[in-house]
Amino acid sequence: MPIVMPPVVAGLALLAAFGRRGLVGVWLAGWGVQIPFTITAVVLAQLFVSAPFYIRTAQARFSTLSRDLEEAASMDGASTAQIFWYITLPLSRSALWMGLALCWARALGEFGATILFAGNLAGRTQTMPLLVYGALERDLGAAYTAALVLLGLAAAVLAFTRWLARWE
Repeated sequence: MPIVMPPVVAGLALLAAFGRRGLVGVWLAGWGVQIPFTITAVVLAQLFVSAPFYIRTAQARFSTLSRDLEEAASMDGASTAQIFWYITLPLSRSALWMGLALCWARALGEFGATILFAGNLAGRTQTMPLLVYGALERDLGAAYTAALVLLGLAAAVLAFTRWLARWE
């Protein structure tokens, strides 16, 4: 669901879950833990929105693996954990790295869920996209500079994923 959910709706869902009166937030408040508008909220928002990119990449790779090697290892007495660690994982390594890169790139550009759940507190919860948004009102040069940094990082991720695809 998070992959098709609008990011602002994801932020609202996180606020409903972890806010002071949220499903989990009420319980956490009893322990003195506050998540919204903190660095933890930034990480949760970005993880919630970007994790599906990693999961889909991993799922796609795992589903295309030939089961012959796994069945042979099982017949030779390998446990499920051994099959995963010594056969499935090594055969999926490049796809998992690619999924991680895509997940990170998506998190890097996250705006909607972050601004709603973590806020835009300079020096505390402000991310690069939020900096671009805020700088548009004050300093167009700073907005362009931050945008160029984001574009450079996106290009680096694209180059990395292309290199991984060729390497495999």
